[in-house]
Amino acid sequence: MEFSNRGQKLFLILTAIFVANAILAELIGVKIFSLEDTLGVQPFNWNLYGQTGSLSFTAGTLLWPVVFVMTDVINEYFGRRGVRMISWLAVFLILYAFAFAFAAIALAPASWWVKVGEAQGVPDMQAAFAQIFGQGLWTIGGSVTAFLVGQIVDVGIFHAIRKRTGEKHIWLRATGSTLVSQIFDSLIVLYIAFVIGPQHWSLGLWLAVATVNYVYKVCAAVALTPVIYAMRRGLDAWLGAELSAQLKAKAAAA
Repeated sequence: MEFSNRGQKLFLILTAIFVANAILAELIGVKIFSLEDTLGVQPFNWNLYGQTGSLSFTAGTLLWPVVFVMTDVINEYFGRRGVRMISWLAVFLILYAFAFAFAAIALAPASWWVKVGEAQGVPDMQAAFAQIFGQGLWTIGGSVTAFLVGQIVDVGIFHAIRKRTGEKHIWLRATGSTLVSQIFDSLIVLYIAFVIGPQHWSLGLWLAVATVNYVYKVCAAVALTPVIYAMRRGLDAWLGAELSAQLKAKAAAA
């Protein structure tokens, strides 16, 4: 398939990376991992909102920094409409993925397959498959709601800063939008999935896990700021000065 210009190719590539990472983050987000145990160090024994022990994160946080970078780059070249389009596309495909995950769970398993993982410590492959991919509706609803709210807030803050700074201070609009949007994202997803959901987390546990996830996302966003600058320089060179300027002007005006 041929595309009329490099702008269309760029949008297609960024959309594919964005959507793939968003879906993967949702699928692996069911796992909560310990930072200290993963690194092989002694627990920090932190005390936050009455919770102590190891720092706990959802595995999905590992991929969200990539989503942040893609969001900021798409914002830069394609504006609100571009981010809005890929956000709704990602939500649709996330729901599509979970629908087929539930359909796969409902399929009758082959009798030999159920026990195939016994040697690896998995006595029932069907139960394991259902537990991993069959995330509850509360978790799915929380993830999708948080994702949409976070994207709406992110794009709003990004363009509010852009109107005041123009083409300068990319770091400010990229980091500033993440700082604000991820407050909502980190709190909403855990509240819907685990507080009002079937696990009924205490408010202290909710705030503690949300806080450490938020801090990680902010640190990752700051650390990845040079990547955004590098991507912008590379994309400007690839698009050419004229097309790059046209895309940015349309994005800023949208």
